[in-house]
Amino acid sequence: MRDQTPSLMTHDAADFRGVASSLLRDQAALSGLLIAAAGAAGLTTVEPPLMRLLPRGGLVIVLLLDIGHVALHTVPDEGVLAVDLLVSASKDARKAIDVVTRRLNLRPARATHSDRG
Repeated sequence: MRDQTPSLMTHDAADFRGVASSLLRDQAALSGLLIAAAGAAGLTTVEPPLMRLLPRGGLVIVLLLDIGHVALHTVPDEGVLAVDLLVSASKDARKAIDVVTRRLNLRPARATHSDRG
């Protein structure tokens, strides 16, 4: 028997391929994209984006939310941008992915949605 308790959160992810490597290394542009995406979904952030440069030139940029997070992960040499959102079930994370889709002018190569919590 499946648990009928409503989910507290949702987890959405989308992978984009064919993204310009220069954009995937641009901390300011990606931070702006992350903030715009979170705003479109009505997400409440608790601090500015956290950024880390990874050993092979990629970036991870994370926005911590009142419940959950939004993160971008880049692999510039492969042209890959991965978007990860764990958000309150009362919000629509797909609106954030729509912003990324429009700004990149690319369709996600892969996208998932699941209930969490």
